[in-house]
Amino acid sequence: MTQEWISALAAQGLAADGSSFGDVAEELIAARDAAVVAPLSDLGLIRASGPDTAGFLHNLLTNDINGITSAGARFAGFCTPKGRLLALFLIWRDGDDFLLMLPRDILPAMLKKLSMYVLRSKVKLTDATGERALIGCSAPAAVSPASTVGEAVAALGRFGVAAVEGGQAVRLDDTRWLLALDAATAGSHWQQLAAAARPVGLAAWQWLEIAAGQSRVVAATQEAFVPQMLNMELPAVAGVSFTKGCYPGQEIVARTQYLGKVKRRTFRARLAAAVAPGAHVYAPETGDQHCGAVVSVAPSPAGGFECLVCVQIGAVEAGEVHVGAPAGERLEFLPLPYEMA
Repeated sequence: MTQEWISALAAQGLAADGSSFGDVAEELIAARDAAVVAPLSDLGLIRASGPDTAGFLHNLLTNDINGITSAGARFAGFCTPKGRLLALFLIWRDGDDFLLMLPRDILPAMLKKLSMYVLRSKVKLTDATGERALIGCSAPAAVSPASTVGEAVAALGRFGVAAVEGGQAVRLDDTRWLLALDAATAGSHWQQLAAAARPVGLAAWQWLEIAAGQSRVVAATQEAFVPQMLNMELPAVAGVSFTKGCYPGQEIVARTQYLGKVKRRTFRARLAAAVAPGAHVYAPETGDQHCGAVVSVAPSPAGGFECLVCVQIGAVEAGEVHVGAPAGERLEFLPLPYEMA
């Protein structure tokens, strides 16, 4: 994201923190009911290039990177040797290179960490955040998305990738798309998009992520979850391959899948007051010992806030989970758009 484009968005009313264009409540309602576009200033890109790149990433991440073609994208995690997630990436090809999208707050540390594994591999890793403007587009099923992203892009299947003028589009799910556009031309694209859909800030886009059941790993939640805790092995998320071979933490992830039972899952919930990612949650049966943690939080179009929370399945089934303290606010659980089974 270039300073020129940041300045242009600020002139249109985007808050300095990217949260909104001035009216969070109306933007949230628009995100729920209409077509919206959002500048994703909290996300960045790592570019991986070189002849050994596919194999290098394949041997480090939880998903099959060798299988990514120019027409598809995949989620994948990067784990510690103990199977705890350090990052979640959305990955797609840009010519012979790969682009890895992740939250900007952990990008420098992850770039350094991944670079430690390069050794003699013919791989170059760089911060490519300044090369692309990342824009999120969303339109409910009842609203035609063609005017927002174009008919060809709207016809993509989930995780499909298509070339658009000045960049690429990635279909995230039934209602959401990601545009990764050349920074130099982002401004003109934005004007066209904003004429067809309401501009919204990060608050509305992050609510859309929560409604979709899409988790993030941020600095506060690194090493807090194994992939299954974030539902990553489920077909609806598709962030883990159990046939691709070894990667850091693979033994723990596979053991959890085949020999153990996943005791914690990520659920969607409503709460009245905001809490930070990483905040612990509690249940009567666990007393003073926490039974999970908040993954992400955003304001809700219904008022208050919504969150994704990783919590013991038994506590959710019992129906009483509190956030922040054993006597803290009680969470109201909401449906996810996919099945846990």
